[in-house]
Amino acid sequence: MGSDVTWLNESNYLVSVAEVQHTMAEKPLTDWDSGLLDCFEDASTCCYGFWCGPCLACTVAGRFGENSCLPLCDTCCFITSRYFCVPIFPLPAVLSVRAAMRNRYGIKGSLCKDIAISSCCCTCSWCQMHRELKHRKQAPTVVNIQNNNIVNMQPVPVMQAPMMMMPSQPVPAAYMAQPAVTVVSQ
Repeated sequence: MGSDVTWLNESNYLVSVAEVQHTMAEKPLTDWDSGLLDCFEDASTCCYGFWCGPCLACTVAGRFGENSCLPLCDTCCFITSRYFCVPIFPLPAVLSVRAAMRNRYGIKGSLCKDIAISSCCCTCSWCQMHRELKHRKQAPTVVNIQNNNIVNMQPVPVMQAPMMMMPSQPVPAAYMAQPAVTVVSQ
């Protein structure tokens, strides 16, 4: 199978494994914008996660481009595991979104760390991912376009009629104006 495997990327273009590996090799890995326990860096996210963790998780999944209801899978797994006394760790949605976010943005880490964090610090993980998305959204994209080409947009001069054929009253500038050309009469 190897490099013949292809799938759709974020922009719905077919991408081969070789292209992804090449792209990932070019990008240097970065750290998370904030630490796992940096709740006081963004108190609103911390309160959102503490008072309504499932809502925060749904918000993060939606902003990341996944189905907003995906984190409800974690809630169902948690309730089911308590009912049948069978622990399900790590919760699938927090692990999958965390690993996908780390891979998409080129963030340092490993699947082993993602599993440990998703198992032990689920709410902190959702808060960290929310802060990361807020940081990525606020990071400006600077586009510097310098266009020094000067193009003459004036019409080619046409031979004018003799003065006696011109109307005796001046024609208002609005009737003589061309689109995007200002006519000034003296």
